[in-house]
Amino acid sequence: MSRVLTMRKRRWVRILLAGVLVSGAGLVSLPAPNPDSWVIQGALVADGTGSPLRAANVRIAGDSIVEVGNFVPKEDEETVHAEGWVLAPGFIDIHNHSTEGLLVEPLAASQISQGITTLVVGADGSSPWPVQDYLERLQRSPAAVNVMVLAGHATVRELVMGRDYRRAARQEEIARMEQLVEQAMQEGAAGLSSGLEYEVGSYAATEELIALARVVARYGGFYMTHIRDEADRVFEALAEALAIGAAAQVPVQISHIKLGTVGVWGQAARAVELIEQARQRGADVTADSYPYDAWSSTITVLVPNRRHDHAPSVAKGLADVGGAQNVMIVRMARRPEYEFRTLAEIAEARGISPVELYMEIVREGGASVVCRSMVEEDIRTFYQQPWVMVASDGGIGLRHPRSAGSFPRVLGRYVRELGWLSLEEAVRKMTSLPAARLKLADRGQIRAGGKADLVLFDPATIQDRSTFYDPLRLSEGVLRVWVNGVEVWRAERGAAGAATGARPGRVLTPPRSTRPG
Repeated sequence: MSRVLTMRKRRWVRILLAGVLVSGAGLVSLPAPNPDSWVIQGALVADGTGSPLRAANVRIAGDSIVEVGNFVPKEDEETVHAEGWVLAPGFIDIHNHSTEGLLVEPLAASQISQGITTLVVGADGSSPWPVQDYLERLQRSPAAVNVMVLAGHATVRELVMGRDYRRAARQEEIARMEQLVEQAMQEGAAGLSSGLEYEVGSYAATEELIALARVVARYGGFYMTHIRDEADRVFEALAEALAIGAAAQVPVQISHIKLGTVGVWGQAARAVELIEQARQRGADVTADSYPYDAWSSTITVLVPNRRHDHAPSVAKGLADVGGAQNVMIVRMARRPEYEFRTLAEIAEARGISPVELYMEIVREGGASVVCRSMVEEDIRTFYQQPWVMVASDGGIGLRHPRSAGSFPRVLGRYVRELGWLSLEEAVRKMTSLPAARLKLADRGQIRAGGKADLVLFDPATIQDRSTFYDPLRLSEGVLRVWVNGVEVWRAERGAAGAATGARPGRVLTPPRSTRPG
């Protein structure tokens, strides 16, 4: 029998006993279970701060934690027995691409099965618009998880410039973009995101980004950036992100920090030093990282100079990521038979070169790819920095294993198997660290007064099960997940888990403290 006592089973036992009890005095009424509070008993609490694990009970009432300690549950309280398992704050994914996925799959099984209780959409410069309409839709039809939104730089840039975006913006266009960013912040956006390696954002001058980031700063938001280059020019791109933060006086979040080409492998310490120097000067800079050695994007990012029909440029692009064998097609509408095969495999089967194949795919409309072009040494260096948090850069239905496995992978591989991090530190990177960046004062920690976003997991078995060939396979080892005090995920030891069907997620917006422009 599972050590987790289901609340439903215990409730029915009490209902059967509460009606009557035969005694020497006749029929005696028993008190009904207290519907106002319940207790998770005996778990090893990782409270989100990085403090050592401690055995404790946690009492929940409504959507909040009301007590943490060694108290005795009341006679009429439901109890979840969790001895030997870890109870953590619900995981906060600060970089998630479930914008559309939440609307079509609101139970978000691939997210809650990892322990994610809050996610942030609108990263990499692309966001829903208007922000208010998207948030109101989620308020009318909630998801299983809490949701926050960023305003996308490319989104507002294209709204202003239309298809004429392949140039620097004029001052009047920047002024219009500033108005749109201000609108988004007023409607509930937490900050501004950019994707400067992508087509629309890549043409923006640094001055344009500073101007928009200043708007965000006035509202107490932050600037999250997919920097202009994560490959050979990564250090120059990092310097630009730091310069934007300094000029706009805005906190900076470096998205999915990585070194993605052969020429910069093994230089993570140099990237860390750049950021540390900025932090020592007083800059508020943090980063996030996903726990895989492969990125996911459109195939055209392989050729940074955008000369996709120029064979030498394509050949260099493929060489920079270690070769065509490292590039896998995961989605191509025109050629579904290419999916989950590498460029090298397809080219060999076709009897053409990988360069020729690449140019053909681009002519036919492009494809989504996964590219294994990072090394674990660099990933380890980044994860061991106290200012780097865990994030997935995945989302519902996306064909990369990070979409279904990121958070369990960190706990299973990087904590349990490799010992890169303590469990307590890994949980901090998933909870209080992103909560602080998002100004979520009542989430990210297990403490009285905090919201009851909670995840109960088995530290001995938690692991990702998704792979590059089976990217949607759900993780294991996450036993129970609660969002705002409501159970959304349940699994028993040795059995597959499932969403409960509850959708208690809320739209979350940060506090606003505007200052004059």
